[in-house]
Amino acid sequence: MFENLQDRLGSILNGLTGRGALSETDVSAALREVRRALLEADVALDVVRSFTDKVRAKAVGAEILKSIKPGQMVVKIVHDELVEMLGAEGVSIDLNAPAPVVIMMVGLQGSGKTTTTGKIAKRLTTRDRKKVLMASLDTRRPAAQEQLRQLGVQTGVDTLPIVAGQSPTDIAARAVQAAKLGGHDVVILDTAGRTHIDEPLMIEMAEIKRKSNPHEILLVADALTGQDAVNLARNFDERVGITGLVLTRMDGDGRGGAALSMRAVTGKPIKLIGVGEKMDELEEFHPRRIADRILGMGDIVSLVEKAAENIDAEKAAAMAAKMAKGKFDLDDLADQLKQMQKMGGMGGIMGMMPGMAGMKDKMAAAGLDDRLFKRQLAIISSMTRAERANPDILKHSRKKRIASGSGTDASEINKLLKMHRQMADMMKMMGGKGKGGMMKQMMGGLAGKMGLGGMSGGMGGMPDRSKLDPKQLEALQKQAEAAGLGKSGGLPGLGGGAMPGLGGAKLPGLGGGFPGLPGLPKKK
Repeated sequence: MFENLQDRLGSILNGLTGRGALSETDVSAALREVRRALLEADVALDVVRSFTDKVRAKAVGAEILKSIKPGQMVVKIVHDELVEMLGAEGVSIDLNAPAPVVIMMVGLQGSGKTTTTGKIAKRLTTRDRKKVLMASLDTRRPAAQEQLRQLGVQTGVDTLPIVAGQSPTDIAARAVQAAKLGGHDVVILDTAGRTHIDEPLMIEMAEIKRKSNPHEILLVADALTGQDAVNLARNFDERVGITGLVLTRMDGDGRGGAALSMRAVTGKPIKLIGVGEKMDELEEFHPRRIADRILGMGDIVSLVEKAAENIDAEKAAAMAAKMAKGKFDLDDLADQLKQMQKMGGMGGIMGMMPGMAGMKDKMAAAGLDDRLFKRQLAIISSMTRAERANPDILKHSRKKRIASGSGTDASEINKLLKMHRQMADMMKMMGGKGKGGMMKQMMGGLAGKMGLGGMSGGMGGMPDRSKLDPKQLEALQKQAEAAGLGKSGGLPGLGGGAMPGLGGAKLPGLGGGFPGLPGLPKKK
């Protein structure tokens, strides 16, 4: 969603950080570009004006710390104001009310209210262990009530039985009563929408609100509608009163202006964002993390959370034990590719890693996108169990059969086998017995480079940080930076914060990242 804005702001702010000193003219010129970038991203004009004025006031005459360059200070100020504009802290759905807590969903037709109702119900059921009842108040759109019933069956959430001929207000009253009798914690009312805002719709919403007394009124808006979404939020807030926003289609290729404007215009928090079609593709909105992504700083916290949700700890431990013995077959490779897909694919992971935004484009140009992984999984699925366990038996006739079974050709099978061989070799080196394995040797060499070879404790001569006093820690940090280890935590010459084989650090539970992926241009 924010890729264009990220590229524009990244190039503008990179121009500032390289300079030793900044004049007021430099700041004004950069802010002019920032203003243009935000307007192109469809952010509301008054929001842009307020944003640039605040940044200018803080940036001009800002107290520059000795350890920070003026350009970096401006980046920090832009980041802080971006967080402020999006809403300083993330706000989740408030369930702090007597049961059943009524949540009323409002919005225009086609914004994704019914699907979002199902997603929220599933989220509250699985994560918060709440008993939820869903009720469709949409009597106009054909089969709207049936759609919600089907979503209830799909997610295992209770839905209010459909009674033909009832008005939306009667259904709302019946839903609240049914929730009380059924011992439900939450009741979600999916109201009707229109193609545009009109008086009958607003009167109906106000009447439903009066009848059901909702604790939360969530406006569902399509993030791709731009400025229209801002006017919509303002109108609904004035007439019905909303407590929060849910933005759908945040995985689309829109410019992201609606997300940046709506919080500033209405003063209401964005509580949730829809990031895909599936019922579990709904995330909490964290302003600081979104600001980090927009400014290309990555979002490691979300990445770790996704890893914790999607990676089976027992499976990961079993794989780690297998790898320690130097074993790594094609079934293991398939497991790692599936885990990557669950975590949002290569694009999703790259977008969350600091300093990796540019690498995403290079990988796409080299043909390394999520379609490649699908093809590789298709190839592995077309093999027999014996072939997956021992790829060396794959001769020409077998490859021909696998190619026809997976819709690929022999060259793609050879690429996959080469990639597997490289990963298997690396696993052997990592778990090798000689001199404590490659990882220990590498860390020992790094300690030597940083002048820490004689220090005791830690892996391969690396010091145990818990036993160092603050002065030693400070010295360690300086030595690390001098050796090329910046704050991003990468290894010297590997463009810190990246992945092994692509250049940098591993992802949790993914057993050593993605070494030796074919087709990537080598770093010079």
